Amino acid sequence: MRRLILPLFFGILGTVVLVSLGIWQLQRMAEKEAYLADIDARMSGAPTALPDAIDPVDDKYLPVVVSGTILSDEIHLLASTRDVGAVYRIVSVFETSDGRRILADRGWVKTEDKDATDRAPEAAELTGNLHWPEERDSFTPENDVQANIWFARDVDQMATQLNTEPVLLIVRETTEKNAPVTPLPIDKVGIPNDHLEYVITWFGLAIVWVAMTLYYLRRMRKTKKALET
Repeated sequence: MRRLILPLFFGILGTVVLVSLGIWQLQRMAEKEAYLADIDARMSGAPTALPDAIDPVDDKYLPVVVSGTILSDEIHLLASTRDVGAVYRIVSVFETSDGRRILADRGWVKTEDKDATDRAPEAAELTGNLHWPEERDSFTPENDVQANIWFARDVDQMATQLNTEPVLLIVRETTEKNAPVTPLPIDKVGIPNDHLEYVITWFGLAIVWVAMTLYYLRRMRKTKKALET
């Protein structure tokens, strides 16, 4: 019996650890689903006027509609789309009818149209969502401001470069006629939710661990009986 205590201990310990990890991932999955539901609720609301005081946390994904003029100053962000491949996002200065200057992510153009000159100025009404993307990590190159090739939508840096408020509107709809830029609105596709896979993995490993522990204990008992006979 003493020989079975240690394998049984590790069998129980491993099972508890693996089941705990599975339960933790279930909790994380519930939190992520609640987070995504909150994003849905924020994004799908009726567009409102641009708030006077804007909070990057409380107003993230807020749907707004603004009227004014798209100005010629713009930033080009290297990006990609599933259907086209490499493209440039066009972030322009938008001056509202009451004189505020904000950033408008109008969408994408093909790489060969990066420096086209027919995109502004133009009066328009833009509908979209406020956003403060967190796209920079240790692998993201520094923005090449001189060449106007950016690799992340750093709102504060873009606002400083174009002399605007640190407010970015991701355009969903525009009243421009024959708009030269294709809108690339916010969606949830880029927000991963892989927790169900982790839940299945951890609980699956727990089942395997229990099965292997039982198999090992059974083998030990059979071996002991064989030696006794």
